Amino acid sequence: MTSTITADAPQGRRERNKQRVRDSIYDAAIELFASQGYDQTTVDEIAHKADVARGTFFNHFQRKEDLITEWGAKRRTVLGEGLAATTEDDPRRALLECMGLLADISLRDSALTRALTTAWVKAGYVLQEEPFLSDMLSEFVVEARRRGQVSENVDPRLAGLLLRDVYLGTVFRWARSPEGERDLAADLRTACETVLDGIMPLPARRA
Repeated sequence: MTSTITADAPQGRRERNKQRVRDSIYDAAIELFASQGYDQTTVDEIAHKADVARGTFFNHFQRKEDLITEWGAKRRTVLGEGLAATTEDDPRRALLECMGLLADISLRDSALTRALTTAWVKAGYVLQEEPFLSDMLSEFVVEARRRGQVSENVDPRLAGLLLRDVYLGTVFRWARSPEGERDLAADLRTACETVLDGIMPLPARRA
């Protein structure tokens, strides 16, 4: 028993140290991307700011583009935590709340979101991305269809893809516009409502 604990401890420390170095590289890169742009930032600058050798950078990230993937993964974690905390039950309102969470995540560091959204599209990740977001959005449609709020003719998977495309297009246009010109949260809500009015219309109001 004692020998097992002694043997495991160094491995645990190595893993923690490895993670600390990785986090340091990531944090340095994110700070540089936000302040001077993704394309303008080199691996050498990231390594220098993180106080590691250039080779150490490549021990943790095979290429600079991998930092965009890491950024996206962290955003998904934050989104998942936000959705887990919501108490909204109606699928339409819950979906709009999800779009609000996505806007909030982007606006927490708008300079970074602008820089990496543009880089993400230029790197072609928009065509390679795993369908995490569209699958998640389709779940709202599945629930709405189960409640009779959506026609049986509506394909939840295609609806999820459509909502994802609406989200990405709205964020990309915001990222490419001058600072302060567009209201991301309002644009996302309006774009989402436009789609929902087609597949998940509000009940008709009585006169």
